[in-house]
Amino acid sequence: MTSLPLYQVDAFADKVFAGNPAAVVPLDAWLPDATLQAIAMENNLAETAYFIPANSPDADFQLRWFTPSVEVDLCGHATLASAHVLFEHRGFTNKAVRFMTKSGVLTVTKTTDSLAMELPARPGNPFMHDDAVSRALGATPRLLLKARDLMAVFADAQTVRALTPDMTALMKLPHFAVIATAPGDDGLDFVCRFFAPSQGIPEDPVTGSAFSTLAPYWAGRLKKSTLRARQVSKRGGNVTVIYDGGDTVTLNGAAVTYLAGKIYL
Repeated sequence: MTSLPLYQVDAFADKVFAGNPAAVVPLDAWLPDATLQAIAMENNLAETAYFIPANSPDADFQLRWFTPSVEVDLCGHATLASAHVLFEHRGFTNKAVRFMTKSGVLTVTKTTDSLAMELPARPGNPFMHDDAVSRALGATPRLLLKARDLMAVFADAQTVRALTPDMTALMKLPHFAVIATAPGDDGLDFVCRFFAPSQGIPEDPVTGSAFSTLAPYWAGRLKKSTLRARQVSKRGGNVTVIYDGGDTVTLNGAAVTYLAGKIYL
């Protein structure tokens, strides 16, 4: 019987039972993809992240992410969780850790009280109004933009909070996921939610990758580079995001360990 270390980390949170939980499994070498997917399904979290040493001058580790259903090309909260595990539990002493991923090299830097994570910017392009999107979300957005995900922009934060999407209808849409967003309230620049039922994630608590598309839109609309946002899911999470018009978006957030254990195969 083989044992593997397993960590569960609440990302974009400063206490347990908040933010977005991710499983992190450090490996010496890749296991078969079917095994990686089976572990992710067994964990039944939005994402399970795996990393191995990179043996490359360009990165410290290779990193992959799996939902319970599929491998994905970008996941922010599980990247933040992986960096947290390395800094807090695996003896990684550099100030910054570089992950080689399907979306290029992602860097997470340890700061005094949080982690700063760089993700690729993915600005959305205008997308034709689609009644099917309105029916699936239960409300009609003022604007649709498309990058990897479809982003639906609403008039106010209360509309986004009140959405009760039809998950079956969302699964039928030809999009990886749907982001709902609106101007913020209570001192926030914007709020958002993230739905990806076809990827095994009906609603994600706090979605780092969504800010790759959210940040360019809101930075342009609000004419500011540092933005305060909240993902208004049931668990919820606060994110400070920085975008200056370049190729990367920087997210600042904390992470806490919920459990450490072993997987037996």
